[in-house]
Parts: sequence; structure tokens; C-alpha cells
Amino acid sequence: MNKVNIDEKLSLFSEHWDPKIVGELNGQYVKLVKFKGEFVWHKHDNEDEMFYVLKGKFNMEYRDKTVEINENEFVIVPKGIEHRPVAAEEASVMLFEPKEILNTGDTRNEFTKDNLQAI
Repeated sequence: MNKVNIDEKLSLFSEHWDPKIVGELNGQYVKLVKFKGEFVWHKHDNEDEMFYVLKGKFNMEYRDKTVEINENEFVIVPKGIEHRPVAAEEASVMLFEPKEILNTGDTRNEFTKDNLQAI
């Protein structure tokens, strides 16, 4: 029952595409991550994902369209939908995801994080 200061948590890391756990509820993690550049195309067969932009903006690319997500906006990517976040400039994002989700979904590469750090 402690409060979380998002700015304080964001100040604790600078690496991109490396989600940090800042909370947990109902089988979900609340994560903070910094985007910059292009992520990998991937999908999650069994989990939806929510991306909430705290600072900056990014594009969520789908195979058939691109959606710009700005500060104080969010997007929910339904399970099974191939997607790729892309940020021209650094964006700070809050994620709501099931605890068992792998950040790169059905793809394994240099972006894959098997063990997330709680901060």
C-alpha cells in the first residue's frame, strides 16, 4: 500500500527496451520502459498488452497500419496481433501486462529479457 513516484522510478535507469517492474496487481505487472529506435516485430499468442505514454510519443506499427501514440494516450494490442513499437526520440511508457509475458513474444533476439528487474 505504498505509493509509486513514476518520475523517481524513471530516473533510476537509462537503457532502452528494458522493462522494469514497478508494481503488481491481479496477476499483472506494471512496468516502466524507455523506447528509442525500432523494436522487433512480434506477437503474443495468449496475452493483450497495454502501452500508456508518460513522456514523448511513439508509433505502434502493425502490418497494415501505423498508429501514433502521444503523451497521456494508450493503446491496447490484442493477443495474436503482430506489432512493433518505434520511437524516433526517447519515450517513457508504462506497460500493463500479464506476469508471464515475454517482452519479445514469439521472437527471441537481443531485445529479449527473460528476467526483469523490479525497481
